[in-house]
Amino acid sequence: MTAKLALGTYRCRAIPEAAARAAASGAQWIDTAPNYATGQAQPLLAPVLAARPHVRIATKTGFFTAATGADAMNDGVLNPDQAVAGHSLAPEYVRWQIRRNRAQLGRERLDLVLLHNLERAHPGDRPALHRAIREAFVVLEEAVAAAHVAGYGIATWAGLEEEAFTVGELLALAAEVAGRQQHHLVAIQLPVSLVMMTPIVQALHGHGPLPAAVDAGLRVMASAPLHGGELPGMVDQELADLIRPGLTPAQACVLAVASCPGVTDVLLAASGAPHWKEAAAAVAQPALTAAKLREITGVLASP
Repeated sequence: MTAKLALGTYRCRAIPEAAARAAASGAQWIDTAPNYATGQAQPLLAPVLAARPHVRIATKTGFFTAATGADAMNDGVLNPDQAVAGHSLAPEYVRWQIRRNRAQLGRERLDLVLLHNLERAHPGDRPALHRAIREAFVVLEEAVAAAHVAGYGIATWAGLEEEAFTVGELLALAAEVAGRQQHHLVAIQLPVSLVMMTPIVQALHGHGPLPAAVDAGLRVMASAPLHGGELPGMVDQELADLIRPGLTPAQACVLAVASCPGVTDVLLAASGAPHWKEAAAAVAQPALTAAKLREITGVLASP
């Protein structure tokens, strides 16, 4: 089975139109964050979500815009130094941002809240970072108990690859907070692409974050499958045909990510209808075999 296509709103233009199009095509998830579209992504999504209660929303807490930082400081949840930093996992801030996310998105209960690039909290200091993650998980479990959040997780760019934390460590922290069978850590989001291939290569060898996530039953959202839109220009038709004959370079890149063992959702920031339809046609294809993925990653890894 290939992974499902979901809308990612980072670098997405015309967010309401893209969200309506994705929902109409059957996408189950829209991913966003309070700092996307200079802080306007969530308010822009609210009317689309109100008209489509079946669509699930994943949002985040961590990064914030200068305007949001000023509001948080005025409300007493960030001090001036924290507000200037543009990123925080402080418990009071996480609690405040969850309330703000719910208000901006118009959802009483958020389907998924992710700690956003959590490795930014204490770079190079694993013990301090893990304490901060644990404290944030306490707040997220409180939000679940209050029926304000259905589940939580992490969205990282480099934290898993740099081993600032592992999936096992995240699960252990959640279990400390809520108990091994009771915690609500349900998802991870990380970059997976033919540029950032490490998770694919690791999964093909049975280790790394993706097999660990599968073993724990976690949702895995692959971000940046086209590496910010750069990949289709880097993949020629010969490589696309190696991946699967008849696909465009963009489709080949998306199918490779959607076929990666453990990936459940591929986040695509497709602003226009043609790009979305092209990607949807790709994930409708049968998944690439592990042998084919090994061949592709081997070709790309060769000097």
